[in-house]
Amino acid sequence: MNHKEQQGYVTIAQNSNEVDYLELAYLQALNIKATQQHNRYAVLVDQETRKQVQPKHEQVFDYIIDIPTDLAQGHEWKLANEYQVFWLTPFKETIKLESDLLFTRSIDHWWSAFRLKNVCLSTGAKNYKQELSAVRRYRKVFDDNTLPDIYNGLMYFRFSQEAYNFFTTAKSLYENWEEVRTKLLINCHETIPSTDVLYALTAKIIGVEECTAPSLDFINFVHMKSGFNGWADTYTWTETVINERDGDIIRINNLNQYDAVHYHDKEYANGDLIKYYESRRN
Repeated sequence: MNHKEQQGYVTIAQNSNEVDYLELAYLQALNIKATQQHNRYAVLVDQETRKQVQPKHEQVFDYIIDIPTDLAQGHEWKLANEYQVFWLTPFKETIKLESDLLFTRSIDHWWSAFRLKNVCLSTGAKNYKQELSAVRRYRKVFDDNTLPDIYNGLMYFRFSQEAYNFFTTAKSLYENWEEVRTKLLINCHETIPSTDVLYALTAKIIGVEECTAPSLDFINFVHMKSGFNGWADTYTWTETVINERDGDIIRINNLNQYDAVHYHDKEYANGDLIKYYESRRN
C-alpha cells in the first residue's frame, strides 16, 4: 500500500479499439473538480494507455498510476483489473467510479454516509425519472442466483480488514472463475466475469450486510442504458429522448437529473462537453 492522501476518486482507463477511456476519465476528472469540494482524482492506466497521456491530462489528474500486472491484455471489454484498485489506490478512502459517470451536483455529504461501512457497494439503478428501475432483462444471472443487485459504477471502500477481505475474495473468485461459474452459479455464461457479477457474488459470500447499505437509498445512480428506461436497445438514449444541459445539470425529457448519471453512450462525452468543463478551470 502506498496511500498518499485521506480521500479521493479513482477510475480505471484502459483504451480499447472502440473507446478512448482516457478521455472519458479526463471529462470525469474535470466534472469532479467542478462539482465537488473533495475532488482529488486518480486514474489507473495500462502501458498502452499511458503512452496516450497528454499534458492536459497531467494538469487535471492528481495521480496517474500504472497497473503493474495487466490482467486484461487481449480483452476487448477490460474488466479484469477492477479488483486491483484496492492495492493501487493512493487514498485511504476511495470512491471508485466507472469512467462514464458524471455528477450534476455535490455529493460531499456522501462521505459521512459511506463511513458507516468499510465497503459500500451501490445497489439498484435508477431510470431518468429518478425511480429505481424494475427492468430485469440485463440481470437474469442475478435473479437466477439470488445475488444482490450490485452495480459497480459507483462504490466506496476504505483501507481496513473488511475491505481487504472483500477484495481478496473477489481476487480468488476471479482467478478460479471457470470453476466458480460452472459449479457455484446457474446459467452464467460470462467466461470473463463482469464486475457487477463478481462483486455481487463476493458480497453474498462475505455477507451482503457487510458491504451494502440499502437504507441509504441515494447511494446509486441513473443508468442511461436504454433498457433500464423502458426503451428498446436498438437506439441509444441520446437518439431516443431530448437531452440538454443547464450548467452541471443534465436535463432529460425536461427532467433535471440530480443523481449521478451513468451516461453509458460514450458519444455523449463529446468535445463541446469537454470544452465546457475545461472552461470551468480557467
